Amino acid sequence: MVVSTVEKPHPLDPYLRVARLPHIWCPGCGIGIALGSVMRAIDKRIKEGTLKKENVVFVTGIGCSARSSFYVNFDAAHTLHGRAIAFATGAKLAKPELEVIVVGGDGDIAGIGGNHLLHAAKRNMDLIVLMITNFVYAMTGGQVAPTTPLRLYTTTTPHGNPEPPLNTVRVVSSLNANYVARASVTHPILIEQYVYRALGMRGFRFIEILSTCPEVFGRHIGIRDPLTLYNHLRSKVVVKQSPSIEESDLDWERGLVIGEYLIRDNPSYLDRVRGRLE
Repeated sequence: MVVSTVEKPHPLDPYLRVARLPHIWCPGCGIGIALGSVMRAIDKRIKEGTLKKENVVFVTGIGCSARSSFYVNFDAAHTLHGRAIAFATGAKLAKPELEVIVVGGDGDIAGIGGNHLLHAAKRNMDLIVLMITNFVYAMTGGQVAPTTPLRLYTTTTPHGNPEPPLNTVRVVSSLNANYVARASVTHPILIEQYVYRALGMRGFRFIEILSTCPEVFGRHIGIRDPLTLYNHLRSKVVVKQSPSIEESDLDWERGLVIGEYLIRDNPSYLDRVRGRLE
Protein backbone atom coordinates (compact mmCIF):
# COMPACT_ATOMS: atom_id res chain seq x y z
CA MET A 1 0.00 0.00 0.00
CA VAL A 2 1.31 3.43 -0.97
CA VAL A 3 0.81 6.12 1.68
CA SER A 4 0.54 9.65 0.38
CA THR A 5 2.92 12.17 1.96
CA VAL A 6 1.03 15.17 0.62
CA GLU A 7 -0.45 17.17 3.46
CA LYS A 8 -4.13 17.94 3.20
CA PRO A 9 -4.66 21.71 3.12
CA HIS A 10 -6.42 23.28 6.08
CA PRO A 11 -9.82 24.90 5.31
CA LEU A 12 -8.47 28.27 6.49
CA ASP A 13 -5.29 28.14 4.39
CA PRO A 14 -6.72 30.54 1.74
CA TYR A 15 -6.94 33.23 4.43
CA LEU A 16 -3.45 32.75 5.89
CA ARG A 17 0.08 33.40 4.68
CA VAL A 18 1.07 29.80 5.33
CA ALA A 19 4.65 30.38 4.19
CA ARG A 20 5.14 32.52 7.30
CA LEU A 21 4.10 29.74 9.66
CA PRO A 22 4.90 28.63 12.30
CA HIS A 23 3.95 31.83 14.10
CA ILE A 24 6.01 33.57 16.77
CA TRP A 25 3.43 33.52 19.58
CA CYS A 26 4.40 31.75 22.78
CA PRO A 27 3.11 28.24 23.58
CA GLY A 28 -0.30 28.55 25.21
CA CYS A 29 -0.98 32.04 23.89
CA GLY A 30 -4.66 32.55 23.12
CA ILE A 31 -4.20 34.84 20.12
CA GLY A 32 -4.11 31.91 17.69
CA ILE A 33 -7.47 30.68 19.01
CA ALA A 34 -8.94 34.15 18.56
CA LEU A 35 -7.54 34.54 15.05
CA GLY A 36 -8.81 31.13 14.00
CA SER A 37 -12.33 32.02 15.13
CA VAL A 38 -12.17 35.32 13.25
CA MET A 39 -11.06 33.52 10.08
CA ARG A 40 -13.95 31.06 10.35
CA ALA A 41 -16.44 33.91 10.61
CA ILE A 42 -14.89 35.59 7.55
CA ASP A 43 -14.90 32.28 5.67
CA LYS A 44 -18.61 31.82 6.38
CA ARG A 45 -19.45 35.32 5.13
CA ILE A 46 -17.36 34.87 1.97
CA LYS A 47 -18.97 31.51 1.16
CA GLU A 48 -22.41 33.06 1.67
CA GLY A 49 -21.54 35.78 -0.82
CA THR A 50 -22.06 38.62 1.70
CA LEU A 51 -18.34 39.50 1.83
CA LYS A 52 -15.60 39.64 -0.81
CA LYS A 53 -12.12 38.46 0.12
CA GLU A 54 -10.51 41.29 -1.83
CA ASN A 55 -12.40 43.85 0.27
CA VAL A 56 -11.14 42.61 3.64
CA VAL A 57 -8.37 44.72 5.20
CA PHE A 58 -6.61 44.08 8.51
CA VAL A 59 -4.99 46.97 10.38
CA THR A 60 -2.88 46.45 13.49
CA GLY A 61 -0.65 48.52 15.73
CA ILE A 62 2.17 47.19 17.91
CA GLY A 63 2.08 44.29 20.35
CA CYS A 64 1.57 40.55 20.44
CA SER A 65 -1.96 40.71 19.02
CA ALA A 66 -0.86 43.18 16.35
CA ARG A 67 1.36 40.50 14.83
CA SER A 68 -1.86 39.07 13.37
CA SER A 69 -1.36 41.23 10.29
CA PHE A 70 1.78 39.19 9.47
CA TYR A 71 -0.20 35.99 8.96
CA VAL A 72 -3.53 36.91 7.36
CA ASN A 73 -3.76 36.61 3.57
CA PHE A 74 -5.55 39.91 3.10
CA ASP A 75 -4.37 43.43 2.47
CA ALA A 76 -2.94 44.45 5.84
CA ALA A 77 -1.08 47.27 7.52
CA HIS A 78 1.16 47.01 10.59
CA THR A 79 1.08 50.58 11.88
CA LEU A 80 2.37 52.65 14.80
CA HIS A 81 1.64 51.79 18.41
CA GLY A 82 -1.86 52.91 19.28
CA ARG A 83 -2.62 54.33 15.83
CA ALA A 84 -4.34 51.38 14.16
CA ILE A 85 -7.85 52.86 14.48
CA ALA A 86 -6.70 56.19 13.04
CA PHE A 87 -5.07 54.44 10.08
CA ALA A 88 -8.12 52.22 9.59
CA THR A 89 -10.40 55.26 9.57
CA GLY A 90 -8.40 56.73 6.71
CA ALA A 91 -8.56 53.48 4.74
CA LYS A 92 -12.33 53.24 5.19
CA LEU A 93 -12.92 56.84 4.14
CA ALA A 94 -10.69 56.41 1.08
CA LYS A 95 -12.44 53.20 -0.05
CA PRO A 96 -15.82 52.80 1.66
CA GLU A 97 -16.41 49.41 0.04
CA LEU A 98 -13.68 47.89 2.24
CA GLU A 99 -14.42 45.86 5.37
CA VAL A 100 -11.70 47.19 7.66
CA ILE A 101 -10.87 45.10 10.74
CA VAL A 102 -8.61 46.44 13.49
CA VAL A 103 -6.86 43.89 15.73
CA GLY A 104 -4.87 44.91 18.79
CA GLY A 105 -4.17 44.19 22.41
CA ASP A 106 -5.65 45.97 25.39
CA GLY A 107 -2.55 48.11 25.77
CA ASP A 108 -2.57 49.07 22.09
CA ILE A 109 -6.31 49.75 21.81
CA ALA A 110 -7.39 50.90 25.28
CA GLY A 111 -4.11 52.38 26.51
CA ILE A 112 -1.89 54.03 23.94
CA GLY A 113 -4.70 54.15 21.38
CA GLY A 114 -7.49 54.92 23.83
CA ASN A 115 -8.20 58.38 22.44
CA HIS A 116 -8.75 56.97 18.94
CA LEU A 117 -11.06 54.30 20.37
CA LEU A 118 -13.24 56.96 21.98
CA HIS A 119 -13.60 59.11 18.90
CA ALA A 120 -14.18 56.22 16.50
CA ALA A 121 -17.00 54.99 18.75
CA LYS A 122 -18.36 58.54 19.09
CA ARG A 123 -18.50 58.88 15.30
CA ASN A 124 -19.96 55.39 14.87
CA MET A 125 -17.16 54.92 12.35
CA ASP A 126 -17.63 51.98 9.99
CA LEU A 127 -14.97 49.70 11.51
CA ILE A 128 -14.68 46.43 13.38
CA VAL A 129 -12.28 46.62 16.33
CA LEU A 130 -11.14 43.39 17.99
CA MET A 131 -9.32 44.05 21.26
CA ILE A 132 -7.54 40.96 22.58
CA THR A 133 -7.19 41.42 26.34
CA ASN A 134 -4.41 39.55 28.14
CA PHE A 135 -4.40 41.97 31.12
CA VAL A 136 -0.78 43.19 30.76
CA TYR A 137 1.64 44.80 28.33
CA ALA A 138 2.95 41.36 27.43
CA MET A 139 5.44 42.05 24.64
CA THR A 140 7.32 44.75 26.57
CA GLY A 141 7.82 42.94 29.87
CA GLY A 142 4.53 42.61 31.73
CA GLN A 143 3.82 46.17 32.83
CA VAL A 144 0.42 47.13 34.23
CA ALA A 145 -2.18 47.62 31.50
CA PRO A 146 -5.48 49.52 31.48
CA THR A 147 -7.28 46.20 31.95
CA THR A 148 -5.09 44.65 34.68
CA PRO A 149 -7.43 43.43 37.42
CA LEU A 150 -7.29 45.07 40.82
CA ARG A 151 -4.57 43.88 43.23
CA LEU A 152 -2.78 41.62 40.70
CA TYR A 153 1.01 41.70 40.39
CA THR A 154 2.77 43.18 37.36
CA THR A 155 6.35 44.28 36.84
CA THR A 156 5.36 47.90 37.49
CA THR A 157 2.96 47.13 40.37
CA PRO A 158 5.05 44.76 42.55
CA HIS A 159 2.67 45.25 45.51
CA GLY A 160 -0.41 44.60 43.39
CA ASN A 161 -2.31 46.84 40.98
CA PRO A 162 -3.95 49.66 43.01
CA GLU A 163 -6.09 50.86 40.08
CA PRO A 164 -9.48 49.47 39.05
CA PRO A 165 -9.32 48.15 35.46
CA LEU A 166 -10.71 50.12 32.55
CA ASN A 167 -14.01 48.63 31.40
CA THR A 168 -13.94 49.22 27.65
CA VAL A 169 -17.32 47.55 27.19
CA ARG A 170 -18.93 50.19 29.40
CA VAL A 171 -16.94 53.04 27.83
CA VAL A 172 -17.69 52.14 24.21
CA SER A 173 -21.33 51.39 25.01
CA SER A 174 -21.73 54.89 26.46
CA LEU A 175 -20.89 56.40 23.06
CA ASN A 176 -22.47 55.80 19.64
CA ALA A 177 -21.27 52.32 18.73
CA ASN A 178 -23.70 49.96 17.01
CA TYR A 179 -22.28 46.73 18.46
CA VAL A 180 -20.41 45.91 21.66
CA ALA A 181 -19.57 42.40 22.81
CA ARG A 182 -17.09 40.56 24.99
CA ALA A 183 -15.84 37.07 24.17
CA SER A 184 -13.12 34.74 25.44
CA VAL A 185 -10.67 32.29 23.88
CA THR A 186 -12.12 29.73 26.28
CA HIS A 187 -15.32 29.88 24.18
CA PRO A 188 -14.07 30.17 20.57
CA ILE A 189 -17.44 29.41 18.99
CA LEU A 190 -18.79 32.61 20.56
CA ILE A 191 -15.93 34.63 19.08
CA GLU A 192 -16.91 33.28 15.67
CA GLN A 193 -20.58 34.07 16.24
CA TYR A 194 -19.92 37.64 17.40
CA VAL A 195 -17.52 38.41 14.55
CA TYR A 196 -19.96 36.88 12.06
CA ARG A 197 -22.72 39.18 13.33
CA ALA A 198 -20.39 42.22 13.30
CA LEU A 199 -19.46 41.54 9.67
CA GLY A 200 -23.10 41.93 8.71
CA MET A 201 -23.55 45.29 10.40
CA ARG A 202 -22.64 48.93 9.77
CA GLY A 203 -21.10 51.51 12.03
CA PHE A 204 -18.65 50.94 14.89
CA ARG A 205 -18.44 47.35 16.09
CA PHE A 206 -16.29 46.51 19.12
CA ILE A 207 -15.48 43.05 20.44
CA GLU A 208 -13.22 42.50 23.43
CA ILE A 209 -11.66 39.02 23.46
CA LEU A 210 -10.27 37.78 26.79
CA SER A 211 -7.12 35.75 26.20
CA THR A 212 -4.48 33.71 27.98
CA CYS A 213 -0.82 34.77 28.29
CA PRO A 214 1.02 32.10 30.30
CA GLU A 215 4.49 33.44 29.51
CA VAL A 216 3.96 36.85 31.14
CA PHE A 217 0.57 37.33 32.83
CA GLY A 218 0.34 33.71 33.95
CA ARG A 219 3.88 33.68 35.31
CA HIS A 220 3.20 36.89 37.24
CA ILE A 221 0.14 35.45 38.97
CA GLY A 222 1.77 32.06 39.61
CA ILE A 223 0.10 30.03 36.82
CA ARG A 224 2.80 29.35 34.26
CA ASP A 225 1.34 26.14 32.80
CA PRO A 226 -0.70 26.99 29.66
CA LEU A 227 -3.47 24.43 30.26
CA THR A 228 -3.84 25.38 33.92
CA LEU A 229 -4.10 29.08 33.02
CA TYR A 230 -6.63 28.31 30.29
CA ASN A 231 -8.80 26.38 32.73
CA HIS A 232 -8.34 29.11 35.34
CA LEU A 233 -9.61 31.76 32.92
CA ARG A 234 -12.47 29.49 31.86
CA SER A 235 -13.52 29.09 35.50
CA LYS A 236 -13.86 32.87 35.76
CA VAL A 237 -15.81 33.38 32.52
CA VAL A 238 -19.58 33.69 32.84
CA VAL A 239 -21.58 33.41 29.59
CA LYS A 240 -24.81 35.40 29.48
CA GLN A 241 -27.39 36.15 26.84
CA SER A 242 -27.77 39.94 26.49
CA PRO A 243 -25.95 40.86 29.72
CA SER A 244 -26.49 44.32 31.18
CA ILE A 245 -23.77 46.95 31.13
CA GLU A 246 -23.73 46.83 34.95
CA GLU A 247 -22.42 43.25 34.68
CA SER A 248 -19.48 44.16 32.47
CA ASP A 249 -16.84 45.14 35.07
CA LEU A 250 -13.57 43.18 34.88
CA ASP A 251 -13.68 41.56 38.31
CA TRP A 252 -11.05 38.86 38.71
CA GLU A 253 -12.68 37.60 41.91
CA ARG A 254 -16.40 37.64 41.00
CA GLY A 255 -16.06 36.63 37.38
CA LEU A 256 -15.83 38.01 33.84
CA VAL A 257 -19.15 38.21 32.02
CA ILE A 258 -19.07 37.66 28.26
CA GLY A 259 -21.88 38.16 25.79
CA GLU A 260 -23.41 40.68 23.41
CA TYR A 261 -23.91 43.86 25.40
CA LEU A 262 -25.21 46.20 22.72
CA ILE A 263 -26.83 45.64 19.31
CA ARG A 264 -28.40 48.46 17.33
CA ASP A 265 -28.53 49.86 13.81
CA ASN A 266 -28.02 53.60 14.07
CA PRO A 267 -26.78 55.54 11.01
CA SER A 268 -23.02 55.21 10.70
CA TYR A 269 -20.47 57.93 10.08
CA LEU A 270 -20.43 57.18 6.35
CA ASP A 271 -24.23 57.28 6.23
CA ARG A 272 -24.20 60.79 7.69
CA VAL A 273 -21.42 61.96 5.38
CA ARG A 274 -23.24 60.61 2.32
CA GLY A 275 -26.41 62.34 3.47
CA ARG A 276 -24.69 65.70 3.68
CA LEU A 277 -23.05 65.27 0.26
CA GLU A 278 -26.35 64.32 -1.32
